[in-house]
Formats: sequence, C-alpha cells, structure tokens
Amino acid sequence: MRTARIKVKAEVGEAVYHCMTRTVNGERILDDTAREVLRKQLWQIADYCGVQILTYAILSNHFHVLVRVPQRQLPPDVELLRRYQKLYPCPTKYQCARLEVIQAQLVTNGPEATEWRRRQASLMGDISQFMKLVKQRFSVWFNRSHQRYGTLWSERFKSVLVEPQGTALETITTYIDLNCVRAGLVTDPKDYRFCGYAEAVAGNKAAQAGLLSILGGSWSEAQATYRHWLFGTATEARESGAAIDAAILEKVITEGGKLPLSTVLRCRIRYFTDGAVLGSTAFVEAHLQAYRTMTGRRKRTAVRLFPPVAEWNSPLATLRALRKHAFG
Repeated sequence: MRTARIKVKAEVGEAVYHCMTRTVNGERILDDTAREVLRKQLWQIADYCGVQILTYAILSNHFHVLVRVPQRQLPPDVELLRRYQKLYPCPTKYQCARLEVIQAQLVTNGPEATEWRRRQASLMGDISQFMKLVKQRFSVWFNRSHQRYGTLWSERFKSVLVEPQGTALETITTYIDLNCVRAGLVTDPKDYRFCGYAEAVAGNKAAQAGLLSILGGSWSEAQATYRHWLFGTATEARESGAAIDAAILEKVITEGGKLPLSTVLRCRIRYFTDGAVLGSTAFVEAHLQAYRTMTGRRKRTAVRLFPPVAEWNSPLATLRALRKHAFG
C-alpha cells in the first residue's frame, strides 16, 4: 500500500516541495530537444497552477524541481481565463470554440460557470496536480514524437516537504542546481541550460524571481551570494567538477570528520529526495505530529538529525530513515 504523501493543505498556508521523478528503468532518453520541451512545460504549467518554481534541474533520465505552493485562493475569472489560455497556447478549433462557450457561461454566472471554476481550482495550488500535469503532458509529447506508447516515468514522483525559509531551503536549492556538476556535465551550473540558475543568469525573470525569493536583495547581490553557496568561494567554479571520491567521503563519515558544505553538496544526498520532510527539528516534528493525527501512522517514527559530516549553517533534520547510505 502506498504511503500517503506529506503535504500542507492548500487552504491552510503555503508550502515548499522538492520533487523528483525518473524515467522508466532509468533510461537516458531525454536528449536536448526533450529537455527543452520539458523546461518550457514546467514554466507553462507552473503559471497555470499558480505555483512558483524556485529552481529546477533536468538531466537525461530524471528531473528535480523546487516549487513554492501558495495558500489556495480562487482567482478572478479574468485570471482563470488567462491561465486556461496559457495551458493551451496553440488551441485547436475545438478548444477555441470551447473557450467562447466558457466565456459566455462565466458572463451568465450559472451552474456551468460554477462547475468550470471548481474544476480549474482543483488543479491549482496543489503539488500533486502540478506534477501530474507535467508528467502527463510531457509523456504525450514524447510518445508522439518518438512513435512509442506506454508509461514514460518509472513510478510516482518523490516529494520532500521543505521548511520554507532558512538553511533547509538554501541548501536544497543549491543541491538541485549542482545536479549537472555532480553528473560531470559542466563545472559551473551557469553553463548548463536546463537548470534554474542558468536560466536566471541568462536573464529569465521568472527564474531570477524564484532565487530572489530565497536570497533577497538585487539580482547582482543575490548572484554573488549564491555563487558562494555553490562553490564555497567568491565566484569561481572548481576545475575538479563533479563529486568527491566515495571512499574519501566514507572515511570522513566513519572517522566523524567534517567537510565543507560546498564539497558535500557535490555528493548525492538521499535525504533530499527520500526524507519526506526536511528542515529544523521543530519543523519536522510539527509535521510528524500532524501526519500522525491525520493517519494514525508513523507512531514509532522519530525526527532524525543529519550526520555532522558538513558544516551545516544550522542543524538539519529529516523524517524518514534511509535503508541505503545517505551520502554518495
């Protein structure tokens, strides 16, 4: 039986989620064209759903996206129509005709208009609906383009509820943008087209707004701060590129040593994809208690602090114990 996803009810308040999904069998089938289509669809569907992409990374067999979901409010009809048209930027004749019918119904404000508003609202302000639309729409495009059929994604997407400010949010953002460095594709994420930081550097206002909501200040100031997070120094990328040697990392963990945070973030950290909740001890404990109240489950689960392998800016905690090595 599937474990219930830990989410903040959209009617209660905003939430931040790190989501990740992988292609079936982990096959490396996302070439540059596919990644470009997926990149555009992420922004398009985020606009429709009324959520904010903070950053993302698309690789050849999976993608990560960090999303802020605001507290749900029904937008006015003008905004609903704008978002609807955003979802269908090149409408068919049927969709054009359908839009005229919808507009007429909204004017009369009858039961059809009420039902249409309800259906649109049900797809907005919900991380599950956002990811469902992204995966479905991209699958349709990919299968048509490659003369294939059947599932494209290996499983339901993973999600981690992230504390919406502070160390957890800063760390997970940096970790996501460093995906291309860990994969050995580039030494600097600004040179990898399919990540949020590269789009922000290239001038994409939505990408800049996502990072600025975390960093604050002007873009020039924020970029200097962010590059320090990425590299642990002022501005320069590391020539060594990807992750540190696994044996070195294992030795440091075994001996109770510590590494610079920028070094550890060049390793795979499974807490960031499998930990269910990420943040301060108080944040994780609060959501554990809410989950227990809602489901009656996880009675033996306890909050787990991150191993002191890095100089975390403040202690980080997670909810789920990991069966595999947490780092590497």
